[in-house]
Amino acid sequence: MRLFNMTRPTASVWVGVCLMAIAFACAASPADAQTAPPAQSPSPPASIFEERPINWRTIVPDVLHDQRPIWTFPAQLARGEHWEPTLGIAAIFGGLVALDPHDSPYFRNNSSFSTFNRRVNGTNAAIGIGLVPASFYAVGLVRKDSYTTHTSLLAGESVVDAGILTWVLKNATGRLRPNAIPTGGNYSDTWFKTYHPILRADTSFPSAHTIAAFSVATVFARRYGSHRWVPWVAYGAATLVGFSRITLQAHFPSDVFAGAAFGYIISRFVVMPGREPES
Repeated sequence: MRLFNMTRPTASVWVGVCLMAIAFACAASPADAQTAPPAQSPSPPASIFEERPINWRTIVPDVLHDQRPIWTFPAQLARGEHWEPTLGIAAIFGGLVALDPHDSPYFRNNSSFSTFNRRVNGTNAAIGIGLVPASFYAVGLVRKDSYTTHTSLLAGESVVDAGILTWVLKNATGRLRPNAIPTGGNYSDTWFKTYHPILRADTSFPSAHTIAAFSVATVFARRYGSHRWVPWVAYGAATLVGFSRITLQAHFPSDVFAGAAFGYIISRFVVMPGREPES
């Protein structure tokens, strides 16, 4: 199978990712990430969510718990909540959709990203997204560091939440991928055009790689935000994944933007409340 037929450059990329993740886990010490005040009763988190424990036994209940705020968001809008950020995101998304027919053909006809595309292809990006929290979890076990292992579990919870939303939206919108449009075809008429078997959901909106990458990045950025370089590295890597989905013609820029926005929102406002270090 081609999945495991890695060239030497590709193998070196994953060795580097593993080493970087391990170094990151060791450098971003929980002792620096949070400082608990002695002999103080814990104050309740500034959130509508109750603080929840983090362990393997609670992952399924946590994911089920997360679905309510995700799927009742339209009801919150109907009550007049969150309108300003929602309108801002919708305006940017609408502008990108309008530009999709103009920018996507550029990437199809441009061969300057061929080396980048080979290195950051869909398989490699998916492995990298999973490898970072997995490496953190392994380092946490070795160091008996519950803060690190909990961070990995939160990243996993966020990815599952994002995956559920992605699966529903892909099946609902049936958007053609750019690489499915013939040369000279109509890039403007892409919505509700293709419906694969429901378990496959191999359509364009939103980008599954990007929503997963930003879900993981946001968890690490929030949990280790006291290290100023961590958000830059986390969001920079996630942005690289998103850009690769455009250059590979797997997604339109609007799909990638939506994935980034959804991934950030799910981690920041659904998974993380009550689970962040105090500033």
